[in-house]
Amino acid sequence: MKYPKLRELKEAIRALVRGPYTSKFPFKPHVPSDNFRGRPYFFEEECVGCGACAEVCPAKAIDVEDEVKNGVAIRKLTIHWDICICCGNCQANCLTGKGIQLSKEFDYAVCQQREELKHSVEKELILCECCQDIIVPYDQYTWLFQRLGPFVFSNTSLSLFYLKTLNLAFKEKSSPKKASDMKRSDRMKILCPRCRREAVIKS
Repeated sequence: MKYPKLRELKEAIRALVRGPYTSKFPFKPHVPSDNFRGRPYFFEEECVGCGACAEVCPAKAIDVEDEVKNGVAIRKLTIHWDICICCGNCQANCLTGKGIQLSKEFDYAVCQQREELKHSVEKELILCECCQDIIVPYDQYTWLFQRLGPFVFSNTSLSLFYLKTLNLAFKEKSSPKKASDMKRSDRMKILCPRCRREAVIKS
């Protein structure tokens, strides 16, 4: 019979006096460290809907769905917690730095309701005033002209959007046009890159 080592005996006596090393979770909440990476959440006020988080997600846990109904386009971003690996790439590459952030929550395992393990945010999209294609989320344009300041007037579409938010430009509903129908006046509209090129060529 082999006798226990003195080190092991010392650890056993210390555990009897001080108690177990393990935490009392789930009977007592566990407080993670400051650097802990838990489930991510979208913050609607800070998120601009750019979709950068979905592009850098290695687990493909973030879906981006664009839908146009009656001339109104909505982008829905959904993060699936059951697929997310909490790597932090979404937070690190967020355009604003605060649109999606990791929390300290970790106890979200379920047996059946996997479809409930998700979080979504919806953003309005800006459509091209000629072809009605999606250009960029409304909040992303707003974030851009706030960052650019006077340089916003170097881009026609961005400057027109800025003026319309200040009610200094007309808000007209235009019908879709073909490239062959583009005119010089169409240059003074919020256009996608393809229509902007056609308008410049036609003028």
